Amino acid sequence: MPLLIVAIGVALLLLLMIRFKLNGFIALILVALVVGMMQGMPVNKVILSIKNGVGGTLGSLALIMGFGAMLGKLLADCGGAQRIATTLIDKFGKEYIQWALVLTGFTVGFALFYEVGFVLMLPLVFSVAASARVPLLYVGVPMAAALSVTHGFLPPHPGPTAIATLFNADMGKTLLWGTLLGIPTVILAGPVYARFLKKIDKPIPQGLYNPKTFSEEEMPGFGVSVWTALVPVVLMALRALAEMVLPKGHALLPYAEFFGDPVMATLISVLIAIFTFGLNRGRTMDEVMGTITDSIKIIAMMLLIIGGGGAFKQVLVDSGVDKYIAAMMQESNVSPIFMAWSIAAVLRIALGSATVAAITAGGIVAPLIASSGASPELMVIAVGSGSVIFSHVNDPGFWLFKEYFNLTIGETIRSWSALETIISVCGLVGCMLLSYVI
Repeated sequence: MPLLIVAIGVALLLLLMIRFKLNGFIALILVALVVGMMQGMPVNKVILSIKNGVGGTLGSLALIMGFGAMLGKLLADCGGAQRIATTLIDKFGKEYIQWALVLTGFTVGFALFYEVGFVLMLPLVFSVAASARVPLLYVGVPMAAALSVTHGFLPPHPGPTAIATLFNADMGKTLLWGTLLGIPTVILAGPVYARFLKKIDKPIPQGLYNPKTFSEEEMPGFGVSVWTALVPVVLMALRALAEMVLPKGHALLPYAEFFGDPVMATLISVLIAIFTFGLNRGRTMDEVMGTITDSIKIIAMMLLIIGGGGAFKQVLVDSGVDKYIAAMMQESNVSPIFMAWSIAAVLRIALGSATVAAITAGGIVAPLIASSGASPELMVIAVGSGSVIFSHVNDPGFWLFKEYFNLTIGETIRSWSALETIISVCGLVGCMLLSYVI
């Protein structure tokens, strides 16, 4: 019955948005109310769940997206994004520009949470698409695929890290096997799959990219542009390194955690960009602050829609859908790797959040590792792979991709949902194959 109610909720959401053209945020909140009450939750608990879902989703994400949008607009408005784009196109050539985005996304993805990396790399994607005159998804999908693989497969991302700890898996081996499986997965889900999406050629959302063509003298240097944009990556990478190398209680660890926190790292990058992309380029403080104000106007509705997705997800969690699914699958007699992947995949489709699905599935399948003798590192990757399958309307990441790439729901399913499924299936197949070798 709970799964039927979830299906009804998803169908109602699609009906409200596609047939009645209702705003995504309003539709998500209404569906969350309906699903919560159908699941038997008291009305006051449904409201509380929606509030917690919106707040929990937007708590740090609003700050990260806000600072990320500021950094992106400053980068675009001073010509820095054009400088990076033209340099990459010159070095790789238009024919291989996808590989430049894959390499950048995979490198950035090691240190950044998916949402942070996505927001920070968008100005670069928009600039490359405009400069190379290629469809937006042709370069956007490889970038998103690279970030998603690192998010689902590799520590220090929250899902893989939490599961590795739960399974007593070796972090180094998990990172090694995850990288080994991640490279072919990114290639298939990114550059290869993007070639099937050429017919989806949508314009860059108005206001997210500065179409002005800058002269050579107007643009900052390539080094300044790249390093300013990568400040958050460097700070968060140093934090991850410090947490792995330094013992607990070390005097430097609190400083590394403070400056490497995603919110603090993006704030610092904005402060640096105000100088490098603003004052140092001859712009007044009023002009720079105008750019920052404009950047926030652009993402306001996106934040609400993403928050609505978080509300829907929280209602599903609080109404006990995850426990119902766990009880259904716990007695199944199949391969532990396939079971781990399956439980995470079903939870992901039902609940939306990849991290929630991964951590919940990890708790369910942890006892299987000792009894089956399965590799804990491969079990981590199997759960991580299952947790990213078929992102759809109950996942805030679905709305993030849809809104930023200016897509319809159908186009988002064809692009984003499909590439997530390719990543998930490739992860499962890779884990099964490696299980016969190691």
